[in-house]
Amino acid sequence: MTRNVYLFGTCVIDLFMPQAGLDAVRVLEAAGVTVHYPRGQSCCGQPAWSSGSPDEARAVARAQLDLFPEPWPIIVPSGSCAGMMRKHWHELFRDDPVLGAQAQAVAERVYEFGAFLLHVLEWTMPAGAPIVSEDVVLHTSCSARREMGTRAHGVALVDAVPGVTRVEHERESECCGFGGSFSIKHADISGAMVTDKVASMRATGCRRVVSADCACLLNIGHAAQHQGAPLAVEHLASFLWRRIGGAGEQA
Repeated sequence: MTRNVYLFGTCVIDLFMPQAGLDAVRVLEAAGVTVHYPRGQSCCGQPAWSSGSPDEARAVARAQLDLFPEPWPIIVPSGSCAGMMRKHWHELFRDDPVLGAQAQAVAERVYEFGAFLLHVLEWTMPAGAPIVSEDVVLHTSCSARREMGTRAHGVALVDAVPGVTRVEHERESECCGFGGSFSIKHADISGAMVTDKVASMRATGCRRVVSADCACLLNIGHAAQHQGAPLAVEHLASFLWRRIGGAGEQA
C-alpha cells in the first residue's frame, strides 16, 4: 500500500472550508499515510473550462503540473475538481506533445478522496471509535456522481460508520443548483433548484448533510440558513474524522 500521497486542496476548501482539507489530512494520516501538500497549488481550472474559456483553464492547469514530481497518488477532496483533473486536463494540452504527456501522467494519479479511502486504502473504522446514533442524508455532486462515479464510495463509507443511518431523500440524484458559474448566470433557476433540494432533505427529518464536495455544501448550507432550516452541512472528511474521534491508527 502506498505510504505517501499528495493532497490537492482545491480553491473552495482553501478559501471557504479549510477545515475539510485539514480533516482529510487527519483521516489519511490516521490510516498510516504521509500527506504532502504542495504550497504552490491554486485551482484546477474548472471554472474557466466550464465557462467556455479553455485558454484561461489551460494557464491555470499549467501552473499545477510541476507540483507533483513524485509518482505518488494525488488525493482530491472534491469530485468535481478530481473530475476536471482526471478527465479534462489532457484535453487542455492535447496539441502539446510534452505537456500533453505530462498532464496525462498526472491525471492518472488523481483520486477522489472517498474513492481512494475505499478502493486503495480499503479503509475501515478504527477500533475504539465512539458509537453514537445519528441520521444523515448524503449529497453527491453532479460531477462526482456522473463523471467520477463516486456516489457509491460515499454511500459505502457513510454506511460503514457504526451508529449512523443514511436516509435517502426524494431529490438525492438532482443537482443542488450550484454548478459553478451556473449559479451566477442563472441565479433564479439555481435558487429554485437548491430550494427543492433543501426541502427534500428536511422532509427526511435529518439535521445533517454529508457530501464530499464543498461547493455543494456551501450552496446547500447557505440556502438552509436563509430558509431557517435546521440543516448542518459537513464534508465527508470532517464527518469521518469526527466519527473516528481521533481514536487509534490503522495498520
